[in-house]
Amino acid sequence: MSGFSWLPANNASSADVEAVFATGGAARCRCQALKVPGWIWRDTTQEQRDAALVEQAACGDTSATTSGLIGYVDGVAAGWVAVEPRENYPRLWSRKQPWMRMDPDLEGVWSVTCFVVREGHRRSGLTYELAAATVEYGEQVGARVLEGYPIEPAPGAAAIWDEASVGLLKVFLAAGYEVLASPTLRRRVVRRQLSTTER
Repeated sequence: MSGFSWLPANNASSADVEAVFATGGAARCRCQALKVPGWIWRDTTQEQRDAALVEQAACGDTSATTSGLIGYVDGVAAGWVAVEPRENYPRLWSRKQPWMRMDPDLEGVWSVTCFVVREGHRRSGLTYELAAATVEYGEQVGARVLEGYPIEPAPGAAAIWDEASVGLLKVFLAAGYEVLASPTLRRRVVRRQLSTTER
């Protein structure tokens, strides 16, 4: 994509993060669905989710860890992808589905859990760029394995927004991820091995 660039959210501004999250369903979830062990709408308030995203993104604090990347198109904040160590997602471990906790002893796994694209930039291929950015970022931070949980719609079918937010299989495949498991008709577990070691 011409004019695409990305930054870890702790190198971006809080205004850029808010601009991406202020549209669609992302305005409610704030990338917290896998962060809380219970049912998100029951166990947290909107104010708590808003505050949690701000704290986790750590905008402007380059010495802190962050929870995702901001994608820019011609300098305008246009998308988000959540990527951080798998252990930072407690709901992956609290749910009953075994595919959400494969190889629990495997070290250096970072999970790619959510894509958000700002209105006006959808259907432009931005998620492909964001998925590729996770690979570059993973190598920079020393991740050993990247893991995602995308949806593969049936032939001729479209994914609804809530499904597409976890990413589509074809997007991950284009970034070099490989299918590890197919636990349901539509759900896939994908991984990308990285050659880096933690620095």
